[in-house]
Amino acid sequence: MTSLGCIFLPMSPPDRLIPFARTAEAAGLDEVWLWEDCFYESGIAAAGVILGATERVSVGIGVLPAPLRNVALAAMELATLEGAFPGRLVPGVGHGVQDWMGQTGARVGSPLTLLREYADALRALLAGERVTVSGRYVSLDDVALVWPPASPPPVLSAGQGPRTLRLVGEVADGVVLVSDTGLAGVGRALALIDEGRAAAGLAPVSEAEAQRPFRTVAFVSAATGPDAVDRLRRNAQAWNVDIPDDEALAEYCAWGSADQVADGLRRFVEAGVTSLVVQPTVDDPDPEGFAAFLGEEVRPLLP
Repeated sequence: MTSLGCIFLPMSPPDRLIPFARTAEAAGLDEVWLWEDCFYESGIAAAGVILGATERVSVGIGVLPAPLRNVALAAMELATLEGAFPGRLVPGVGHGVQDWMGQTGARVGSPLTLLREYADALRALLAGERVTVSGRYVSLDDVALVWPPASPPPVLSAGQGPRTLRLVGEVADGVVLVSDTGLAGVGRALALIDEGRAAAGLAPVSEAEAQRPFRTVAFVSAATGPDAVDRLRRNAQAWNVDIPDDEALAEYCAWGSADQVADGLRRFVEAGVTSLVVQPTVDDPDPEGFAAFLGEEVRPLLP
């Protein structure tokens, strides 16, 4: 079954985390997702807040910037959350926005090399392995977690460019596709991920369940209300894509009534998405109300 979640945008203050998450859970949503955008809110801390304030909903982090977090520390933090709230954490890692990484002094010369080394080491540590590695960026000397999770959480990765998407197929347990990927972009991304999986001797994504489960997470912008299209268009101005009319906008977004939003989201399921994560507009006047709308009215209409 396709899971449905909603993003808590970091433009909202931390004191809104708990009301938003509890509303999402009560409305029947499967997941709440977080961004770790510099310099808003910590993805790890926010995940802990939500996990502690709810009982059922899963919490995704899309994504932690690898240059900013030592891999051993990230493994400790994620293992602690997974140990306290088993089966509810879905962490992701990625390159990080390069300008932000530069601001923090963490920018690296080869983000691809870092992501490969980081994902391999993180997954091994969370699996309870003792790791010694001396890479270009990741160095560990006989490191093992004292409290590894009984069942390690999946480690996802964000990807946009072809080389990153191929790498995601090799080293990650799933992909996070951001909101400017669009319907056509989902198909292109999965084809590139399959190339990476083939290089690693793994089955295609469509056959991955028996060998190594792979999650395809897509952030899809959506809105409801009389000004929905206007708000989505304003948000889409930040994307590097051409959206000349409403037909083109519908390749990236969903809006309108519950039936209309469900129809728009269903197209992403048909494209191969297994986790639909709906992104409200930055200027949504009622994020909690939007989460309730998704869970109570849209969720029953999806497969």
